Amino acid sequence: MFSIVIPSWNNLAYLKLCVESIRKHSRFEHEILVHLNDGSDGSLEWVKSQGIKYTQTDKNVGICLSVNHLMAQAKHEWLLYMNDDMVAAPGWDTAFIAATESVNTDLAMFFGTLIQPENGGNDVIIKQDFGGSPADFDEAKFLKSYLDDGRGDKEGGASQPTLVHKKWWAMVGGYSIEFSPGMSSDDDLMMKFWVAGCRNFRIVGGSRFYHFGCKSTGRIKHNLGGRVFVMKWGVTHLEFHRLYLPSLRKPDGGNSPGNPHNFVRGSLLGKIRRLRYTLKSNYPLQDIEAWDALPGRAKWNEGN
Repeated sequence: MFSIVIPSWNNLAYLKLCVESIRKHSRFEHEILVHLNDGSDGSLEWVKSQGIKYTQTDKNVGICLSVNHLMAQAKHEWLLYMNDDMVAAPGWDTAFIAATESVNTDLAMFFGTLIQPENGGNDVIIKQDFGGSPADFDEAKFLKSYLDDGRGDKEGGASQPTLVHKKWWAMVGGYSIEFSPGMSSDDDLMMKFWVAGCRNFRIVGGSRFYHFGCKSTGRIKHNLGGRVFVMKWGVTHLEFHRLYLPSLRKPDGGNSPGNPHNFVRGSLLGKIRRLRYTLKSNYPLQDIEAWDALPGRAKWNEGN
């Protein structure tokens, strides 16, 4: 069984549908933990009525802090982070379980396969339209058609839902709060797993989720995640996806001493970007608003 962590920011209708889909379409009974940013839209009363373990802050503290706090309280070994604007399809959990059992290590990252009304040209995402909000979500059509695209597993990285082992989440330090409120925190997490020796990154074709798309991120001022990433690692996040993760498909699986991407090496583009950002007048990297949500500036509550 998994511990499923879900951050939510006044998205009650989405949160209800998300949790309902997990309960309806799971083979096993998983632990669900929710962090409520604010929660003044009725979300707090609802999670209490459902007996869901939750944490709450009086303001939006962002993804990094929300997820880290929930992960620390999870009781199961495998941890799944998903967003409240996602709907789980039947078989999502058995496909993930099969993936974890197919490797001889717990140092792995698994990702669900997303279905969205629009995929923005990203061929990792399946383009199917089952509605733009919970109010017009066509559940019957979704349950009939979510497997129409017959793709299987694919090596590489994606965004949420993300499944990792609790031990390795703790080992790499979870989400890095310098990426608060969260832009590029996923790229950074994958790089940290890479540095820790992870060579098992897989998008699981049978674990599917409908995603309404960016219902919270569209309401916040974004941190400069790409800039933070290159200053930290010496390569751009695009180079990580184009050069590091594809090396998994080489005969050596990304592990031989001769593989130039066996560890992080600063790239020419990375060096140019770092110099440029260092010289920019608006350095340091974060807008001060991104740091207003740190724990010392918000009241934390926990329940159940």
